[in-house]
Amino acid sequence: MKADIVLQSTAIFTGLREHPISGCIAMKGNTILAVNKTDGSEYIDSHTKVLDLGDRLVCPGFTDVHCFFTGYLLSIAGIDLEYCKTEAELLETLNTYKSKLSEGATILGRGVNPNFSILSSEFLDKTFGMVPVILFHKDSESCFMNTAAINTYQFTPESCYSESYWRLLRYVLSDTKFSVPAFKNYLKFMNSRGITSIKEMGFDDFWGFTEILEQLEKNKELTVRVSFMSQPVGAPMNLAYGRNMREKFAGNYLHFSGYNQMTDGSISQLEGEMKEPYLCKDTFCVKEIDWNILEQDTLAADNEAFRFSLHAQGDRAIEKVIDIYEKCQKNADGTLKNRHAITDLECSDPKDLERMGQLGIIAEIYPQIMSLANRKDKLSMIQDKIGIDRGKNYWNRRKMADSNITISCGTDLPLLFDDIPESVYHTVGARFPEGGEPYNAENTLLLHELLRAWSYGGQYNLGFEDRLGTLEAGKLADIAVLSHNLFTTPLEEIREAKVCLTLVDGNVVYSNL
Repeated sequence: MKADIVLQSTAIFTGLREHPISGCIAMKGNTILAVNKTDGSEYIDSHTKVLDLGDRLVCPGFTDVHCFFTGYLLSIAGIDLEYCKTEAELLETLNTYKSKLSEGATILGRGVNPNFSILSSEFLDKTFGMVPVILFHKDSESCFMNTAAINTYQFTPESCYSESYWRLLRYVLSDTKFSVPAFKNYLKFMNSRGITSIKEMGFDDFWGFTEILEQLEKNKELTVRVSFMSQPVGAPMNLAYGRNMREKFAGNYLHFSGYNQMTDGSISQLEGEMKEPYLCKDTFCVKEIDWNILEQDTLAADNEAFRFSLHAQGDRAIEKVIDIYEKCQKNADGTLKNRHAITDLECSDPKDLERMGQLGIIAEIYPQIMSLANRKDKLSMIQDKIGIDRGKNYWNRRKMADSNITISCGTDLPLLFDDIPESVYHTVGARFPEGGEPYNAENTLLLHELLRAWSYGGQYNLGFEDRLGTLEAGKLADIAVLSHNLFTTPLEEIREAKVCLTLVDGNVVYSNL
């Protein structure tokens, strides 16, 4: 059989072995015909498209198992006010923007200078009356609001985070003239980063956006395979919704993947639940966590063969999540029947990671998380909050791998944006953005382990490792090509590498060759 496309490269990472091979990948339709250590001439005829990629690194398509389109959507919604240097300029811009909106529409702004002291709730009430006004600061985790916005969306500047402002997310998502084109661009962005599959977090019942996803699939406009989860925020967990979604979406591109919930929060804010008290305050966690309802929901979902992912950062929270999963259905060998996961795992007890491996719990790590802080500030925070000794358990991916945990990768987008070379720099190199000495070098993954986590690990997480996640004959042709061979590129130059080609289902969805 002759191929439609043959990729030739001296560096093909199949995901089946530690090092790349030199050879070819032959594809027919949406399927891989062969991965051989030849130039593929036996699969080539006059109709075959042949791409000689030199020493560019060819990999299985990458999977982001934790991202939020609604968060991305909000980050681009409304008017950009970053370039307003004075309060007068900002108010003039807002009034012009308001005049173009339909009557009663919410005035949304982003990138506002948080030092604009005039923008108090009282001032915004006086200026805009009953029209809701929300002006996000540059960090998107704080904002200015008027009373109409507080009453409409039922959050405050002090509770400015996604699980709190879900009503605003629903409002923005409902504007399909804005949200649908933005979603297509979101997928194209993913393609440009080599992402071919995602696990998308949708609050509650995704507020009808599943109908949009269904239409995009029918129109063959999805360029990323989408598995979506329900995260209850405005209503209790809805198993009937899950049953309907699981039955409705079972094609090549769209699936329902179960349920997601938060547990604790950031250690830097004392919200990570720890086994030992914080050094700076007599508390194990300042956040109230309803572990009973989390357990009830997880067991109810597990009973109906739904999988669950629980987000935990502190070592006590991780332990409690494992305790919940240990009560779930098991196979004869003691592993979980359903593929439950723990997300983030910022600071973990090595003994609990061993338990995770024994139970078959999947890890969803953020391999680019070190990019958000510099060494001085992060280590100062760790020293102040839990001490350097406990800090040795930060980002312990090595123990995960050694405990036979299946590792997958996410970004919590828009917290981070997919960048596989950057993830190598931080998770393999253990460097902070400015470089220098590695931090907790003994906790790092090897390069092939991280690439496998981005590919096979993600597909195992989603339940599609039988058809995706490695490059081998018979599997679907989801492929990402990097501009550099990461196996031979010095760590200091790794971040210069970019994705230059992405294929999904045998089709080129991004090219920058």
